[in-house]
Amino acid sequence: MGVRAIVPDALAPGLRLVFCGTAPSRASAAALAYYAKPGNRFWPALHSAGFTPRRFHPSEYAGLLDLGIGLTDLCKGHSGNDDELPRGALDAQALRGKISTYRPGVVAFTSKNAAKAFLEHDVEYGWQPERQGTTRFFVLPSPSGQATRFWDERHWRTLAKATKDGSGEKGVRSL
Repeated sequence: MGVRAIVPDALAPGLRLVFCGTAPSRASAAALAYYAKPGNRFWPALHSAGFTPRRFHPSEYAGLLDLGIGLTDLCKGHSGNDDELPRGALDAQALRGKISTYRPGVVAFTSKNAAKAFLEHDVEYGWQPERQGTTRFFVLPSPSGQATRFWDERHWRTLAKATKDGSGEKGVRSL
């Protein structure tokens, strides 16, 4: 965790949910805020899927902690599209350390690329069979405007319901 974060984590012990992206976009790096690029669906989806009582602005990201929600990325020291990141920039080990330290209920990857880099295998949307301690994993369609053809808010609604009422996938295995 020695890399200086472009956009600082919003993490605290015992969060019900942590969203994990691949890396901040250039717009997010410039704004020093998560999912700040115009056209990104993250903030509208959080509200419309039922995670938040109102639509937050990217600059208010730390306020999600009050709702039991955190934010991080696999790459903390670089920004840009996934294909522009230097080799080795995605630090799955650092995320494992954060999960051990903060013990969130669920880590939701905001793209298949992020989940695949962490879990080290191809993934589908939804609950994953792995578990780290008591933390479960969920894969969401990317909210990026560049991933429009894959967008489906149903997965976001499924996760919102599960993290509100405590339901979720059973039969998971430890990492």
